[in-house]
Amino acid sequence: MDETKSVINPPQAEQAMSDAVQDAGDENIDTQIKAVQFPQLTQNPQGGRGNRNLDLILDVSVPVSVELGRASMFVKDILSLAYGSVVELDRLAGSPVDLLVRGKLLAQGEVVVVEENFGIKITNICGSEERVKNLA
Repeated sequence: MDETKSVINPPQAEQAMSDAVQDAGDENIDTQIKAVQFPQLTQNPQGGRGNRNLDLILDVSVPVSVELGRASMFVKDILSLAYGSVVELDRLAGSPVDLLVRGKLLAQGEVVVVEENFGIKITNICGSEERVKNLA
């Protein structure tokens, strides 16, 4: 028998095993070979979402930031900033703000005031295509 390793496709497995038994030359060996039966794959009992794995990371802290806009300034302009200075951003007033998780866009929303605190009301969660596009 050839000692080199080779990959055998499942339909060819039964014939290969029969050939190997015949090559062994022992007439007393039972040459009846049965195909392997694999159990059907089923969904996760918890809804197929892998919640058990998600539970492992629920207490992991990730940085979340809200971006109102951006500005590019020279160092001399930054040094001249004082109380009451206005920095012009690249967005219009009333434009949605970006919600970033680990620096990647996840959602957009609008700024709200709740009991004298600022917050963000989510108005749009980025689809998977947008998230993939924003990975670069």
